[in-house]
Amino acid sequence: MPGLGTIINTVAILAGGLLGLLFKKFLNERIETMLVKTLGVCVLFIGTGGTLSQMLRVTQSGALETTGTMMLIVCFVLGSAVGELLDLEGKFEGFGVWLRRKTHNESDTGFLSAFINASLTVCIGAMAIVGAIEDALAGDISLLCAKAALDAVFVLVMTASMGKGCIFSAIPVAILQGAVTILARLIAPVLTDAAIANLSYTGSIMIFCVGVNLVWGKTIKVANMLPTLIFAAVYAFLF
Repeated sequence: MPGLGTIINTVAILAGGLLGLLFKKFLNERIETMLVKTLGVCVLFIGTGGTLSQMLRVTQSGALETTGTMMLIVCFVLGSAVGELLDLEGKFEGFGVWLRRKTHNESDTGFLSAFINASLTVCIGAMAIVGAIEDALAGDISLLCAKAALDAVFVLVMTASMGKGCIFSAIPVAILQGAVTILARLIAPVLTDAAIANLSYTGSIMIFCVGVNLVWGKTIKVANMLPTLIFAAVYAFLF
């Protein structure tokens, strides 16, 4: 059944979020603040690890060299410029405000930050796109099931520390992975090994930026960087 992996992923996020709400009842503000910072540090290192795995390469002589520097500069400059022009961060926030109003959470001052940070954490990266394509074309949901387990843990901790806004990150995941599943036959030819590597490379840097926002407060408009992923895939196709 095409789309089953996305359904499992969405349900896992909802389950993790609901469990997080239960744990939140036993936490005071000091512990919640510490959990946010701790989670931010974890996200920083996850992003760093993913970036370094793509950036560094061991030469035949045993030395380390960096790769993909030009791709990073070109794709991030173009992607961020497009995202800023389209004001994707503003639109994302607008959707979050609409959700907060529709769910009668106007008094929850942390709803918006929780929704945006959780959504970006679980949506960015090659696993979502590649997993959805494998689900659609081969019926293989193993990658999305692994992602579902990771997302459930992340959203559980994020909900316990940041609030119920994190639960609604299930919506962007369902939309993104659902769209990729539907368009899989069109997308698959473009997603070469090089394109997937570029998606992982740029996605890991954006995950690092989410970690920065969690630790130091909102300093980077990560949503405005999202077009970088498209440019990264196209770059691999052209070069």
